[in-house]
Amino acid sequence: MEWKNEFTRLLGITYPLIQAPMLGITTPAMVAAVSNSGGLGSLPVGGLPPEKVTALIREVKGLTQQPFAVNLFTYEPAAQYDRKVFDDMQDFLQFLCGANGLAAPTVNFDAVPFYSWREQVPVLIAAGIRYVSFTFGMPDPQGFALLKAHNIFLMGTATSVEEAIALKAAGADAVVAQGIEAGGHRGSFLPGALPVVGTMALLPQVIDRVRIPVIAAGGIMDGRGVAAARILGAAAVQTGSIYLRAHESAATPAHKAALAGITDTDTLLTRAFSGRWARGVRNTLITEVEASGLPISDYPYQDTLTQSIRKVARELDNTGFINMWAGQAAGKARAWSAADIFAELVRETEALLH
Repeated sequence: MEWKNEFTRLLGITYPLIQAPMLGITTPAMVAAVSNSGGLGSLPVGGLPPEKVTALIREVKGLTQQPFAVNLFTYEPAAQYDRKVFDDMQDFLQFLCGANGLAAPTVNFDAVPFYSWREQVPVLIAAGIRYVSFTFGMPDPQGFALLKAHNIFLMGTATSVEEAIALKAAGADAVVAQGIEAGGHRGSFLPGALPVVGTMALLPQVIDRVRIPVIAAGGIMDGRGVAAARILGAAAVQTGSIYLRAHESAATPAHKAALAGITDTDTLLTRAFSGRWARGVRNTLITEVEASGLPISDYPYQDTLTQSIRKVARELDNTGFINMWAGQAAGKARAWSAADIFAELVRETEALLH
Protein backbone atom coordinates (compact mmCIF):
# COMPACT_ATOMS: atom_id res chain seq x y z
CA MET A 1 0.00 0.00 0.00
CA GLU A 2 1.04 3.62 -0.44
CA TRP A 3 1.66 5.48 2.82
CA LYS A 4 3.04 8.68 1.33
CA ASN A 5 0.68 11.64 0.98
CA GLU A 6 0.76 15.43 1.18
CA PHE A 7 0.93 15.29 4.98
CA THR A 8 3.98 13.01 5.07
CA ARG A 9 5.67 15.19 2.44
CA LEU A 10 5.06 18.37 4.43
CA LEU A 11 6.44 16.86 7.64
CA GLY A 12 9.20 14.74 6.15
CA ILE A 13 7.99 11.47 7.69
CA THR A 14 7.45 7.99 6.25
CA TYR A 15 4.11 7.11 7.82
CA PRO A 16 1.17 9.46 8.58
CA LEU A 17 1.05 8.10 12.13
CA ILE A 18 1.40 10.44 15.11
CA GLN A 19 2.05 9.53 18.73
CA ALA A 20 -0.30 11.60 20.87
CA PRO A 21 1.31 13.94 23.42
CA MET A 22 0.32 12.61 26.86
CA LEU A 23 1.65 14.82 29.64
CA GLY A 24 2.87 12.67 32.52
CA ILE A 25 3.02 9.54 30.33
CA THR A 26 4.99 10.48 27.21
CA THR A 27 8.76 10.41 27.68
CA PRO A 28 11.53 11.63 25.37
CA ALA A 29 12.34 7.97 24.74
CA MET A 30 8.79 7.33 23.52
CA VAL A 31 8.86 10.39 21.25
CA ALA A 32 12.19 9.33 19.75
CA ALA A 33 11.10 5.71 19.27
CA VAL A 34 8.11 6.74 17.17
CA SER A 35 10.07 9.32 15.16
CA ASN A 36 12.88 6.83 14.55
CA SER A 37 10.26 4.36 13.29
CA GLY A 38 9.12 6.79 10.61
CA GLY A 39 6.15 8.37 12.38
CA LEU A 40 5.83 11.69 14.19
CA GLY A 41 6.62 11.63 17.90
CA SER A 42 5.00 14.37 19.99
CA LEU A 43 6.53 15.92 23.10
CA PRO A 44 3.99 17.42 25.56
CA VAL A 45 5.15 20.53 27.42
CA GLY A 46 1.86 22.19 28.41
CA GLY A 47 2.18 24.21 31.60
CA LEU A 48 5.88 23.45 32.08
CA PRO A 49 8.48 26.14 32.87
CA PRO A 50 10.65 27.22 29.91
CA GLU A 51 13.81 25.69 31.36
CA LYS A 52 12.10 22.30 31.63
CA VAL A 53 10.88 22.62 28.04
CA THR A 54 14.44 23.31 26.91
CA ALA A 55 15.75 20.25 28.76
CA LEU A 56 13.08 17.93 27.34
CA ILE A 57 13.64 19.09 23.76
CA ARG A 58 17.36 18.63 24.20
CA GLU A 59 16.79 15.10 25.51
CA VAL A 60 14.62 14.15 22.52
CA LYS A 61 17.19 15.57 20.10
CA GLY A 62 19.83 13.44 21.78
CA LEU A 63 17.80 10.35 20.87
CA THR A 64 16.63 11.11 17.33
CA GLN A 65 17.51 13.24 14.31
CA GLN A 66 14.06 12.66 12.82
CA PRO A 67 11.17 15.17 12.89
CA PHE A 68 9.05 15.44 16.05
CA ALA A 69 6.37 17.82 17.26
CA VAL A 70 6.00 19.78 20.48
CA ASN A 71 2.55 20.18 22.03
CA LEU A 72 1.37 23.34 23.83
CA PHE A 73 -1.59 24.19 26.06
CA THR A 74 -2.84 27.37 24.35
CA TYR A 75 -5.46 28.58 26.80
CA GLU A 76 -6.01 31.89 28.50
CA PRO A 77 -6.39 31.88 32.30
CA ALA A 78 -9.57 33.27 33.81
CA ALA A 79 -9.43 36.88 34.97
CA GLN A 80 -10.33 35.74 38.47
CA TYR A 81 -10.53 32.45 40.37
CA ASP A 82 -12.77 31.74 43.36
CA ARG A 83 -10.62 31.44 46.48
CA LYS A 84 -13.40 29.82 48.52
CA VAL A 85 -13.93 27.07 45.94
CA PHE A 86 -10.18 26.37 46.08
CA ASP A 87 -10.05 26.35 49.90
CA ASP A 88 -13.12 24.14 50.29
CA MET A 89 -11.74 21.61 47.83
CA GLN A 90 -8.33 21.66 49.51
CA ASP A 91 -9.92 20.97 52.91
CA PHE A 92 -11.85 18.07 51.44
CA LEU A 93 -8.80 16.60 49.68
CA GLN A 94 -6.72 16.85 52.84
CA PHE A 95 -9.44 14.99 54.76
CA LEU A 96 -9.64 12.37 51.99
CA CYS A 97 -5.87 11.87 52.00
CA GLY A 98 -5.78 11.52 55.78
CA ALA A 99 -8.56 8.94 55.70
CA ASN A 100 -6.56 6.91 53.18
CA GLY A 101 -3.14 7.16 54.82
CA LEU A 102 -1.64 9.69 52.41
CA ALA A 103 0.34 12.72 53.59
CA ALA A 104 0.23 15.36 50.87
CA PRO A 105 1.36 18.97 51.43
CA THR A 106 -1.16 21.79 51.11
CA VAL A 107 -1.06 24.32 48.29
CA ASN A 108 -0.80 28.09 48.61
CA PHE A 109 -3.49 29.67 46.42
CA ASP A 110 -1.34 32.73 45.83
CA ALA A 111 1.62 30.63 44.68
CA VAL A 112 -0.10 28.44 42.08
CA PRO A 113 2.31 28.45 39.11
CA PHE A 114 1.18 29.41 35.63
CA TYR A 115 3.50 29.11 32.64
CA SER A 116 1.88 30.44 29.49
CA TRP A 117 2.45 29.08 26.01
CA ARG A 118 3.74 32.57 25.26
CA GLU A 119 6.73 31.89 27.53
CA GLN A 120 7.35 28.57 25.78
CA VAL A 121 7.20 29.69 22.15
CA PRO A 122 10.60 31.49 22.24
CA VAL A 123 12.13 28.25 23.54
CA LEU A 124 10.66 26.31 20.63
CA ILE A 125 11.89 28.88 18.12
CA ALA A 126 15.38 28.89 19.62
CA ALA A 127 15.46 25.08 19.45
CA GLY A 128 14.48 25.08 15.78
CA ILE A 129 11.23 23.18 16.32
CA ARG A 130 9.37 22.92 13.00
CA TYR A 131 6.15 21.19 14.07
CA VAL A 132 3.84 22.37 16.86
CA SER A 133 0.49 21.00 17.96
CA PHE A 134 -1.75 22.71 20.48
CA THR A 135 -4.85 22.06 22.55
CA PHE A 136 -7.26 23.77 25.02
CA GLY A 137 -7.57 26.67 22.57
CA MET A 138 -5.37 28.34 19.99
CA PRO A 139 -2.71 31.04 19.84
CA ASP A 140 -3.85 34.64 19.46
CA PRO A 141 -3.17 36.41 16.11
CA GLN A 142 0.23 37.61 17.32
CA GLY A 143 1.14 34.06 18.34
CA PHE A 144 0.11 32.65 14.98
CA ALA A 145 2.08 35.36 13.19
CA LEU A 146 5.22 34.69 15.23
CA LEU A 147 5.07 30.92 14.71
CA LYS A 148 4.33 31.30 10.99
CA ALA A 149 7.22 33.75 10.63
CA HIS A 150 9.51 30.90 11.68
CA ASN A 151 7.92 28.45 9.21
CA ILE A 152 6.39 26.28 11.94
CA PHE A 153 3.70 23.82 10.87
CA LEU A 154 0.72 24.22 13.22
CA MET A 155 -1.76 21.50 14.22
CA GLY A 156 -4.74 22.50 16.37
CA THR A 157 -7.13 20.23 18.28
CA ALA A 158 -10.88 20.33 17.57
CA THR A 159 -13.70 18.35 19.14
CA SER A 160 -16.41 19.76 16.87
CA VAL A 161 -16.81 21.04 13.32
CA GLU A 162 -17.22 24.58 14.67
CA GLU A 163 -13.86 24.38 16.45
CA ALA A 164 -12.19 23.00 13.33
CA ILE A 165 -13.53 25.88 11.25
CA ALA A 166 -12.24 28.36 13.85
CA LEU A 167 -8.79 26.76 13.77
CA LYS A 168 -8.55 26.94 9.99
CA ALA A 169 -9.73 30.56 9.96
CA ALA A 170 -7.05 31.45 12.53
CA GLY A 171 -4.26 29.93 10.45
CA ALA A 172 -3.81 26.29 11.51
CA ASP A 173 -2.12 24.10 8.88
CA ALA A 174 -3.88 20.92 10.05
CA VAL A 175 -6.64 19.93 12.44
CA VAL A 176 -6.63 17.06 14.92
CA ALA A 177 -10.24 15.84 15.03
CA GLN A 178 -10.50 14.45 18.58
CA GLY A 179 -13.44 12.13 19.12
CA ILE A 180 -15.13 11.64 22.47
CA GLU A 181 -13.50 8.17 22.75
CA ALA A 182 -10.05 9.71 23.23
CA GLY A 183 -8.25 9.36 26.53
CA GLY A 184 -6.88 12.32 28.46
CA HIS A 185 -7.96 15.92 28.22
CA ARG A 186 -10.56 17.17 25.81
CA GLY A 187 -9.26 19.79 23.42
CA SER A 188 -12.60 21.66 23.49
CA PHE A 189 -12.26 25.43 23.61
CA LEU A 190 -15.37 27.18 22.32
CA PRO A 191 -18.08 28.31 24.79
CA GLY A 192 -21.09 26.09 25.32
CA ALA A 193 -21.75 22.46 26.10
CA LEU A 194 -18.88 19.96 25.80
CA PRO A 195 -19.01 18.37 22.31
CA VAL A 196 -19.58 14.61 22.56
CA VAL A 197 -19.01 13.47 18.99
CA GLY A 198 -17.36 10.15 18.12
CA THR A 199 -14.23 10.06 15.99
CA MET A 200 -15.72 8.34 12.97
CA ALA A 201 -18.71 10.71 12.95
CA LEU A 202 -16.61 13.83 13.48
CA LEU A 203 -13.84 13.04 11.00
CA PRO A 204 -15.69 13.17 7.64
CA GLN A 205 -17.70 16.25 8.70
CA VAL A 206 -14.51 18.14 9.58
CA ILE A 207 -12.81 17.00 6.36
CA ASP A 208 -15.72 18.29 4.29
CA ARG A 209 -15.63 21.72 5.93
CA VAL A 210 -11.99 22.73 6.41
CA ARG A 211 -10.16 21.47 3.32
CA ILE A 212 -6.82 21.24 5.11
CA PRO A 213 -5.19 18.03 6.41
CA VAL A 214 -7.30 16.42 9.13
CA ILE A 215 -5.81 14.01 11.68
CA ALA A 216 -8.08 11.39 13.23
CA ALA A 217 -7.74 10.91 17.01
CA GLY A 218 -9.70 8.90 19.54
CA GLY A 219 -10.31 5.18 20.01
CA ILE A 220 -7.82 4.02 17.35
CA MET A 221 -5.84 1.08 18.72
CA ASP A 222 -4.96 -1.11 15.73
CA GLY A 223 -4.72 -1.32 11.97
CA ARG A 224 -8.48 -1.53 11.60
CA GLY A 225 -8.88 1.92 13.11
CA VAL A 226 -6.10 3.37 10.95
CA ALA A 227 -7.62 1.81 7.82
CA ALA A 228 -11.08 3.14 8.66
CA ALA A 229 -9.75 6.65 9.25
CA ARG A 230 -7.82 6.62 5.97
CA ILE A 231 -10.88 5.41 4.05
CA LEU A 232 -12.87 8.29 5.58
CA GLY A 233 -10.24 10.70 4.27
CA ALA A 234 -7.92 11.32 7.22
CA ALA A 235 -4.52 12.69 6.21
CA ALA A 236 -3.00 11.08 9.31
CA VAL A 237 -3.93 9.23 12.49
CA GLN A 238 -2.95 10.13 16.05
CA THR A 239 -2.83 7.37 18.67
CA GLY A 240 -2.20 7.76 22.38
CA SER A 241 -3.74 5.01 24.51
CA ILE A 242 -1.96 2.42 22.39
CA TYR A 243 1.30 3.52 24.08
CA LEU A 244 0.07 3.71 27.69
CA ARG A 245 1.65 0.37 28.64
CA ALA A 246 4.73 0.76 26.44
CA HIS A 247 8.13 0.16 28.02
CA GLU A 248 8.88 3.87 27.50
CA SER A 249 5.65 4.99 29.19
CA ALA A 250 6.06 6.90 32.48
CA ALA A 251 2.99 5.16 33.94
CA THR A 252 3.72 3.29 37.18
CA PRO A 253 3.65 -0.55 37.26
CA ALA A 254 0.29 -0.62 39.06
CA HIS A 255 -1.10 1.94 36.63
CA LYS A 256 -0.07 -0.21 33.65
CA ALA A 257 -1.50 -3.31 35.32
CA ALA A 258 -4.81 -1.55 35.95
CA LEU A 259 -5.06 -0.53 32.30
CA ALA A 260 -4.57 -4.13 31.20
CA GLY A 261 -7.85 -5.12 32.84
CA ILE A 262 -10.20 -2.33 31.75
CA THR A 263 -13.15 -2.73 29.37
CA ASP A 264 -14.99 -0.42 27.02
CA THR A 265 -17.18 0.99 29.82
CA ASP A 266 -14.50 1.49 32.50
CA THR A 267 -13.54 5.06 31.57
CA LEU A 268 -15.43 8.30 32.15
CA LEU A 269 -15.16 12.03 31.62
CA THR A 270 -14.25 13.96 34.75
CA ARG A 271 -12.99 17.33 35.94
CA ALA A 272 -11.90 15.94 39.32
CA PHE A 273 -8.16 15.91 38.69
CA SER A 274 -7.47 19.05 36.69
CA GLY A 275 -10.56 21.20 36.41
CA ARG A 276 -10.77 20.41 32.68
CA TRP A 277 -12.76 17.57 31.18
CA ALA A 278 -10.63 14.47 30.64
CA ARG A 279 -11.28 10.77 30.08
CA GLY A 280 -9.75 8.25 32.45
CA VAL A 281 -10.32 5.21 34.63
CA ARG A 282 -12.54 5.76 37.66
CA ASN A 283 -10.71 5.54 40.97
CA THR A 284 -11.05 6.69 44.59
CA LEU A 285 -10.21 10.34 44.03
CA ILE A 286 -12.64 10.75 41.13
CA THR A 287 -15.42 8.94 42.97
CA GLU A 288 -15.00 10.90 46.19
CA VAL A 289 -14.61 14.33 44.57
CA GLU A 290 -17.70 13.83 42.43
CA ALA A 291 -19.70 12.47 45.38
CA SER A 292 -18.70 15.45 47.55
CA GLY A 293 -20.89 17.80 45.55
CA LEU A 294 -18.25 20.52 45.91
CA PRO A 295 -17.63 22.89 43.00
CA ILE A 296 -14.35 22.22 41.23
CA SER A 297 -11.80 24.94 40.53
CA ASP A 298 -10.90 25.63 36.93
CA TYR A 299 -7.52 24.65 35.47
CA PRO A 300 -4.78 25.16 36.64
CA TYR A 301 -6.00 25.49 40.25
CA GLN A 302 -7.67 22.08 40.56
CA ASP A 303 -4.73 20.54 38.74
CA THR A 304 -2.30 22.08 41.22
CA LEU A 305 -4.43 20.94 44.17
CA THR A 306 -4.20 17.32 43.06
CA GLN A 307 -0.57 17.42 41.90
CA SER A 308 0.91 16.95 45.36
CA ILE A 309 -1.50 14.07 46.01
CA ARG A 310 -0.65 12.45 42.70
CA LYS A 311 3.06 12.75 43.43
CA VAL A 312 2.72 10.94 46.75
CA ALA A 313 0.44 8.32 45.20
CA ARG A 314 2.89 7.68 42.35
CA GLU A 315 5.70 7.13 44.83
CA LEU A 316 3.51 4.55 46.60
CA ASP A 317 2.21 3.16 43.26
CA ASN A 318 -1.31 3.79 44.59
CA THR A 319 -3.70 3.93 41.63
CA GLY A 320 -6.55 5.24 43.77
CA PHE A 321 -5.16 8.77 43.68
CA ILE A 322 -3.37 9.16 40.33
CA ASN A 323 -4.96 10.26 37.06
CA MET A 324 -5.15 7.15 34.88
CA TRP A 325 -6.10 8.83 31.62
CA ALA A 326 -7.23 6.28 29.05
CA GLY A 327 -9.43 6.08 25.97
CA GLN A 328 -12.46 3.83 25.57
CA ALA A 329 -10.37 1.17 23.82
CA ALA A 330 -7.29 1.44 26.07
CA GLY A 331 -7.74 -2.12 27.33
CA LYS A 332 -6.20 -3.23 24.02
CA ALA A 333 -2.86 -1.56 24.83
CA ARG A 334 0.13 -3.90 24.80
CA ALA A 335 3.12 -3.98 27.13
CA TRP A 336 5.63 -3.78 24.28
CA SER A 337 8.29 -1.30 23.26
CA ALA A 338 6.98 1.77 21.47
CA ALA A 339 8.88 0.75 18.33
CA ASP A 340 7.24 -2.68 18.30
CA ILE A 341 3.79 -1.18 18.91
CA PHE A 342 4.35 1.20 16.00
CA ALA A 343 5.64 -1.57 13.71
CA GLU A 344 2.61 -3.75 14.47
CA LEU A 345 0.28 -0.83 13.70
CA VAL A 346 1.96 -0.45 10.32
CA ARG A 347 1.83 -4.20 9.64
CA GLU A 348 -1.84 -4.52 10.53
CA THR A 349 -2.81 -1.56 8.39
CA GLU A 350 -0.85 -2.82 5.39
CA ALA A 351 -2.45 -6.26 5.71
CA LEU A 352 -5.89 -4.66 5.51
CA LEU A 353 -5.22 -2.11 2.77
CA HIS A 354 -2.76 -4.00 0.59
